[in-house]
Amino acid sequence: MRHALLSCTAIIWCEAKATMVQLAMTGATGFVGAATLERALSEGHKVAALARRAQSEREHVRWIGGTLADQAALLDLCENATAVIHIAGLTNAPDPAHFEAANVTGTANMIAAAKAAGIKRFVQVSSLSAREPQLSVYGASKARAEELVMASGLDWTIVRPAVVYGPRDTDVFELFRSAKVGLVPLPPRGATSIIHVDDLARLLVVLATGGLVRRKIFEPDDGREGGWSHQELAQEIGRAMGKRSVFAPHLPAGVMSLAARADGLLRGDKAKLTADRVSYICHPNWVARSSHAVPRHVWEPKISGEEGLKATAEWYRAQGAL
Repeated sequence: MRHALLSCTAIIWCEAKATMVQLAMTGATGFVGAATLERALSEGHKVAALARRAQSEREHVRWIGGTLADQAALLDLCENATAVIHIAGLTNAPDPAHFEAANVTGTANMIAAAKAAGIKRFVQVSSLSAREPQLSVYGASKARAEELVMASGLDWTIVRPAVVYGPRDTDVFELFRSAKVGLVPLPPRGATSIIHVDDLARLLVVLATGGLVRRKIFEPDDGREGGWSHQELAQEIGRAMGKRSVFAPHLPAGVMSLAARADGLLRGDKAKLTADRVSYICHPNWVARSSHAVPRHVWEPKISGEEGLKATAEWYRAQGAL
């Protein structure tokens, strides 16, 4: 009973501390960013959001045209903000050299703008791939970006989500589409954690506005201990698609490399599978570590994998995507 009372007190204190603020957000037009923007607005916050292209006007949103290379735009973005949520970054590229400019230099520019504006709170969206930077150029770039954040002197928090899924996603969507015909090709045997985009968005807003934790690296997930084996995840996606089971063969790394070449020939710059992606997809352990879990009085996942995958499949169907 005493433990329960302490937990309730901590949660109430957390909510009381989350005052209404103005946030500076990058990546607000992307998959994770759009969900985070919606969450911030639903909680009554104001948002200055960076965007490459003109956006429709929205109440409590100030769109700033520009990129992570545009210092003037970044300074404008940070004006009067009390916290930064830095989501923008490159997750896939036909030329691995592009990761340095987007993920490393872009983060350095965002840090400089935040410091110039007197902002202390800085929430960085990274990736579990930063744990194993030797595996891919992408992971190495995310690791270097983390190092910049940790050395910035800011009041930082780094979030390393694993597989993020949910409505409007285009990456995990490929697995749903494959499951529709009863076939889900998998990388070599391993396990991964997953998190619904709405749970991740809620966490990012809590970290930017609550002020309860600082200078920590978190690896959030759906709460499933040990994550999901690749087979378990494939079968669960199959069930979400109405299949009792799906054929889910594990492909050797060499076969996946050939598939990446074929995808590059077929889709060019829009290829989903690249040689750099193959390098880290084939790693056997992308499970969130309990040692890097978010304290439960700060945040807990609300959407289980089973529930979230089913709802995501229903959303895809409703959109006619399947």
